[in-house]
Amino acid sequence: MMPIRTNNWIAAGLASAGAMAAILLLPGLFNEWELLQMMIYVILSILALSLAFIWGFGGILSFGHAVFFGLGAYAYAVATANFDDTTLPFLIAILVPSIFAVLFGYFLFYGRISDVYLGAITLSMTLVFEKFVNSTAGPQYVIGEARIGGANGIPSIPRLNVPGFPDWVLSTTQLFCLCVVLLALTYIGLRFVISSDFGRIIVAIKENEGRAELLGYDSRKYKLVTFVIGAAIAGLAGCLFANWGGFVSPKVFALSQSIQVIIWVVIGGVGTLIGPVIGCILIQWFTSYLTTVNLVNKDVVLGAILTAAVLLLPSGLLPSLGRLRASKSRRQSKEQEAHT
Repeated sequence: MMPIRTNNWIAAGLASAGAMAAILLLPGLFNEWELLQMMIYVILSILALSLAFIWGFGGILSFGHAVFFGLGAYAYAVATANFDDTTLPFLIAILVPSIFAVLFGYFLFYGRISDVYLGAITLSMTLVFEKFVNSTAGPQYVIGEARIGGANGIPSIPRLNVPGFPDWVLSTTQLFCLCVVLLALTYIGLRFVISSDFGRIIVAIKENEGRAELLGYDSRKYKLVTFVIGAAIAGLAGCLFANWGGFVSPKVFALSQSIQVIIWVVIGGVGTLIGPVIGCILIQWFTSYLTTVNLVNKDVVLGAILTAAVLLLPSGLLPSLGRLRASKSRRQSKEQEAHT
């Protein structure tokens, strides 16, 4: 078996090569509108990676993961209304969800909230945020120069500019390339985090928290750090989403958004990183197709897909394909041994 570190460097090389190929080839093959359609897949794949990390490796299933996504989007939108350069708003969009995750996660993990109650609390969290932001339509809901806008959201959000050059705003092609690079860096970074001492400890806590604590590890601290890392990545995705559409509304906090992220991870495979990315792209493409043909409600189809995946592929698409390949390889080996 190949060492984990070697596997990581191979994965990093493949991810870098894939990102480079996408940057060099896709802008020349597709027009601006088509690049925008592909860009949302890339952005949501970053969001999928954030939950894939905290759930698949940290054992923390959050039903309100869209809150961090929404906080990143709104933090960027509000900050850009108060600053000329978008560099600081970009950092704020990552920092705000991270700080909220520290405060909220401290209550969850140091309060020894069980998994069942954790799911219920995170579920209610996303409902509270959506309801609150929907009620901020009045003129009193202002942060600096930014009006929250209630259900109407915040329109005309400026795109990222080159740091230090406020007038050098990224074009659609440049923004697409940035999103691809950030997706590759997020994937590579998480691979190395998981294979580090920290990563091995959080996986051990997920597998058997009691035993890990007997070995001297504070599971609360490790869970909190894992939760914050996932929130920061989700905030990054939210920031890029605000750049993509130039508009944010309370729908970014919707429960349906959190459920979609869970579906991506379940379909792709809990406990993998590339699986949720594949699951995100497949499900988003399929739901976009359903919206285009308008034959059946996409939420009904998503529910059916989730049910079928849990029943037929409980470990997800990628792990199931891996086991199928391993089973086929063992069968071929036995046949060769029988012939000899």
